[in-house]
Amino acid sequence: MNRTASMVDPASPAAAEATPDEQRLERLIGRLPQGVQRAVRWLRRPEARWLRIPAGVLLAAASLLSILPLFGLWMLPLGLVLLAEDVGALRRARDRLLAWAERRWPHWF
Repeated sequence: MNRTASMVDPASPAAAEATPDEQRLERLIGRLPQGVQRAVRWLRRPEARWLRIPAGVLLAAASLLSILPLFGLWMLPLGLVLLAEDVGALRRARDRLLAWAERRWPHWF
């Protein structure tokens, strides 16, 4: 899988060689505020793996503390999405979920 193609602007020629799943994810990232886009794209880079994996595990684990203020169930999907960059089974599940969401809510994409 060409991971560098997912880090580029969706309108660029390099984006044409990205998989449909990567293009779908990039379109969703493009809807985020500019500062958040930069952070998400940086976290998706292969060299950010050292931060992405611990952050994903911590977010997923912290979601179990959702009864406390500041923590919440919103942390679980965010942690799983971060881990999906490095875990094949989670990546396939994320891609299936995004394909379903695109069929269900095409205006999001």
